[in-house]
Amino acid sequence: MADQLVANDRPSVIVDSVQVTYRVQGAAPAGTPSGGDAVAALRRIVRRGPAPGVQYIKAVRGVSFVAYEGDAVGLIGRNGSGKSTLLAAIAGLLPAQKGTIYTSAQPALLGVNAALLPQLSGERNIELGSLAMGLTPAQAAERRDAIVEFAGIGNFVSLPMRTYSSGMSARLRFAIAASVNHDILLIDEALGTGDAEFQRKSQRRIEELRAEAGTVFLVTHSSQVVRETCNRAIWLEQGKIVMDGDVTTVVDAYDADVSKALADGNDRQAGAARG
Repeated sequence: MADQLVANDRPSVIVDSVQVTYRVQGAAPAGTPSGGDAVAALRRIVRRGPAPGVQYIKAVRGVSFVAYEGDAVGLIGRNGSGKSTLLAAIAGLLPAQKGTIYTSAQPALLGVNAALLPQLSGERNIELGSLAMGLTPAQAAERRDAIVEFAGIGNFVSLPMRTYSSGMSARLRFAIAASVNHDILLIDEALGTGDAEFQRKSQRRIEELRAEAGTVFLVTHSSQVVRETCNRAIWLEQGKIVMDGDVTTVVDAYDADVSKALADGNDRQAGAARG
């Protein structure tokens, strides 16, 4: 399915030698026991002493690539590899300390932590979310039922979002964002939540967005979702690109690397047990 649509030659996102660094105030040096951290923190509170020094964590390290209109790009990698950080930088939510990001339109970031209000009902959040994306009140009302059906939340739409499961919240966020055609849509883990039917609907919607010459970035831990949804994959490790290319080649290499790491870890555990 994912290779039926082909990206055109018009760039939509250019990432040029981008580096994103987190500034962590009061971080303990590497190797400090967690118990020591707690004791040191308590001593600082009692003595009102100064916080320890600042540490800098390079989450994205000199990443460069070009995405084109019609691309659906899967960002894959282990936890802490910089996927979500890179997505937030493309959205303009995190500044790049070095390098530059160019976009042909304002990216729309959809993530499991997207800012909907838990004390409000799903219906009210649909209205506010639709207005925030530029719809008129009439357009928001017109799309309300379709969003509820897509998210599969049924009668829960009248209840506060704080009563929703994490899966229901993620589905609703995706349904709201996907109700509008975006030139650049950034999705962080949303497709990993939900049953097979919801994932199929989500994949069809992404194909429709691509058909409208939109560009989609997808961060997920599911290799299968990337295979079924994207035409391109970028593999990140420790903030750097390991591989960038067609989905089959990149995901096969990533899955093989993960399997090898798991096998090596099991071998070490077995050796330690024998020793």
